[in-house]
Formats: sequence, C-alpha cells, structure tokens
Amino acid sequence: MTKLKGILLTEGMHGMISQVEGLAKALDLEFTHHKVELNSFWKLLPPKFTPISQKVFNKINTDDFNVIISCGRKSVIPSIYLKKNSKKKVTNVHIQDPKVNLNNFNYVIAPEHDGLVGKNVFSTKGAIHYLTKEEINNHTNYLKDRLLTGKEYFLLILGGPTKHYDYSDENILNILNLFNDLIKKYKLQGIVIPSVRTPKNVIELSKNKLGENSLVIDTVDKKAYLSALSLAKYISVTCDSISMISEAALTGKPIYVADIPTKKNDYRIKKFREIFDQLNIIKKLDKKLESWHYESLNETSRIAKKIKDKLA
Repeated sequence: MTKLKGILLTEGMHGMISQVEGLAKALDLEFTHHKVELNSFWKLLPPKFTPISQKVFNKINTDDFNVIISCGRKSVIPSIYLKKNSKKKVTNVHIQDPKVNLNNFNYVIAPEHDGLVGKNVFSTKGAIHYLTKEEINNHTNYLKDRLLTGKEYFLLILGGPTKHYDYSDENILNILNLFNDLIKKYKLQGIVIPSVRTPKNVIELSKNKLGENSLVIDTVDKKAYLSALSLAKYISVTCDSISMISEAALTGKPIYVADIPTKKNDYRIKKFREIFDQLNIIKKLDKKLESWHYESLNETSRIAKKIKDKLA
C-alpha cells in the first residue's frame, strides 16, 4: 500500500520538530521537513492579524503532499495557505493552540493544560514527541562502556534558559549540589544529558561539579539520551521543559522535576505539572529518592490512532 505523503512545518526548534516528526512517524507518513521563514514585519504579528497569503512566508517548494503537520505560531498561516491552494484533498493538523479559528484545520492537537476545546481538537497529557520504547531499548548499550558496572544510575536531563526560568550559576549549582548529594547518599552513578538549549557554561559547571561521580555528556547526542533513558533507575528533568518531561514519561520510571525559581508567571507549566502529579508521574526533586509506578505515557501513539481512523 502506498504511503501518504506529508510535509512538516515548524520554526526549527527541537521541541516542535520532536512533536511533528513523532506524529508523522506514528501515522506512517513519508515526510519531509520544512523550516518556516516569515517575511518582513509579518513575523511580528500574531496569526489572527495575518492574511492567508504567499507574501507572508518564504515559498515552500513542494506540492506533493496529502497531509500537513504544523507546530508553532509561525507555521499557522503557511499550513492554512497550502491546504487552501492545493489541487489535492489535503488534511492539515496543527499542534498547539493556533490562536485562529480552529476550522482552518482538520485537526488540532493541544495539551490539556492549554484548555483548548473544539469538535476537531484532540487533547493530550503533556506534549507528543518522537521517541518510542523500541528506539530507547535499542540504544541501551550505547553508554554502557562508559559507566561503572554494578551501579544503578540517576539521570539528569538539562534544558535551557527561557522567559520563565533563569539559568544563573546559582540556580544551576543548587540543582547540581542536590543531584550530587543524592548520588552519594544512595551510592548511584549519575548521567547528565544536555539538550540543544543547554548553555555551554552549564555543561562546564556540571563537569566541574559532578565529574567525579557522574558521566557528563558534553554534546547533544540523541543516542546517549536514549541510552540514558533506558539505563536509568531514576530520572530528573529541569522544570523548564514540558517536552523532555513528556518524553521521559514514556519510560514509566520515576521522574523528579528539578525546580528553578520563576522570573515570570509560568501558569501553563504549573498546570502541566499538576496534571502529571495527579497521574503519579512526577515528584519534586528533593533530599530523598523513592521508586513508584505509573502507566507509561504514550500520547503520540494514542492520538495517531484516532487520526488514522479519520484518514482511513
């Protein structure tokens, strides 16, 4: 059976790429990525004030697609325009609240903490993403040669500064000190994985502070990330990343959220954490570790099945 062809539209940020690619793979699409570039002052205006016109964005050079999956504010207008002007019957799916009339899309996928409601809206617990259990399990051995045998492992996943959270040396050292104390207390080995947003100075701080008891990966390495998720007994993720906490929840392992003081109202992230707390997925990183169980969260697969049924 011939696969449907898809185009993925994002601003190029890792969290967005993870979401559109994860859905495309779960839908079994043959797909290509396209980074959206808005022209001149259109990049400053919200979508609801922007015309549905090719003048708004750099041309996307393909007309061979059946499905559009978009994510992020800048991709809203291109998705609507390409669907409207295609000679084929096209299904367009937008991830996150598009902040325009929802009827511009066949389906909208939004996290429950956004509170978006509509007849074509699928709500998710946290963010959908591109990780699968099979992929995690297939990379178990990638880091084994660099770790001590006979130890259990505690993984720390680092995000990066946002408008809500300040990655000052003081704030990061508070997390590193707490992480290191727990490693010593429970006789563990730490694994530290940075993300594309992690500043170099934070990676250096981690190496200097944790190098004796932890393996600190100093580059963005997806294989190391997958291997660490597979090997770790406990997982900690900095509070700034909904996408990485959602990815970690695929493992079914205890997840500790490492707090950073807020510099701006983080209502959406707090709402997300309340939902994950109610699902017994997360706890706050503190001075003790414990094990608990919850049902592995695979929202990407769940939502893809619903959309597949509609496409069929």
